[in-house]
Amino acid sequence: MINRSLGPILARSKKSILLLGPRQTGKSTLIQSLKPGLTINFAHEPTYLQFARNPAELEQRLASTPVTTVFIDEVQRIPSILNTLQSLLDERGNRTKFYLTGSSARKLMRGKANLLPGRVHTYHLPPLTAKEIGPAMDLAQALSTGTLPGIWTERNQQEKILTLRSYAATYLKEEIQAEALTKNVEGFSRFIFVMAAWAGKFLDLAKLASEAQIPRQTAVRYFEILEDTLIVRRCESFSKTDWRRLVRSPRFFFFDTGVLNGLLDNFSVSQDRIGVLFEHFVFNQLIDHASSTGGSVRISSYRTGHGAEVDFIVEHGGRVTALEVKASRSIGRSDLRGFKSFAEHYNKKHGRIVAYMGDTERTIGDVQVVPWQRVFEKIGPAK
Repeated sequence: MINRSLGPILARSKKSILLLGPRQTGKSTLIQSLKPGLTINFAHEPTYLQFARNPAELEQRLASTPVTTVFIDEVQRIPSILNTLQSLLDERGNRTKFYLTGSSARKLMRGKANLLPGRVHTYHLPPLTAKEIGPAMDLAQALSTGTLPGIWTERNQQEKILTLRSYAATYLKEEIQAEALTKNVEGFSRFIFVMAAWAGKFLDLAKLASEAQIPRQTAVRYFEILEDTLIVRRCESFSKTDWRRLVRSPRFFFFDTGVLNGLLDNFSVSQDRIGVLFEHFVFNQLIDHASSTGGSVRISSYRTGHGAEVDFIVEHGGRVTALEVKASRSIGRSDLRGFKSFAEHYNKKHGRIVAYMGDTERTIGDVQVVPWQRVFEKIGPAK
């Protein structure tokens, strides 16, 4: 078992925990490693039905089995239980710590669930990070089959591929259909596969809707579902003001390259695909590296009407870094053209980094050219 960076953070927390993350990122395994005194799994249908029928079920179980830590898995299936938790947490002298996990934030956020502000700390568990994997990190493997824990530790390549191919079907059945997020599962299925083919590009919902043969407004709703269920991540278009970011088209990325390849049924890291896959990988690793330590990072993209681009603008801990991601082992001055445009637009102090597949760190003018493994230490809070 690979040790997760969040483990010690969750164990030290005096507050109860809400741990969110896509399916198969290892949420249940992580919480079980903390040895909770009582485990309640809403993915287990008889357990779910018992709690759905009896609003007092949790209190009755705690009365008969006094414990100091309780683990409730797939909490989004019964959002109303959070009201009971608030009552329990507010009781004078209560020392019970709750670990709540869920693979969908949609029902919690959109269903007006009580998210227990001030009583519960929320964390996100991503797939494995390069730091967690350590020296065994194999970039080619990560680009092909991703870094979901069960996939990464599986030695049989064919088993990995079969699991990733079935991820979409499982997601559509268990996350979408079972949670009744949309009645048109067939249209949603078409949409998610079209999204996979467009991954990494700027979002054009009109084109995506046309390709998936659904109305544009339906495409808007389906994209929100993919975001809320943590399958797709938005990368806003950079602007110096927040409101302008929101009205410009963002780019979007799937949370794991293996899941993306499973949707496309293509696990080849060929020359025509490596650029998109490497961008996905670095984008996700930047977010995951921050969230796996309980932090956060803001990433946007920069593009002008004249065609000048910088892949990512990373804002973290008071520092701004313009980051180019190149799936190459050699970098020349022609790869740096977007930095000049961004510097003129931003007109403030910032870092300039190129993450590439080479082994040597060097500088070209005022730009740092860095092996991708070292990017995460370069892009950190201002000191």
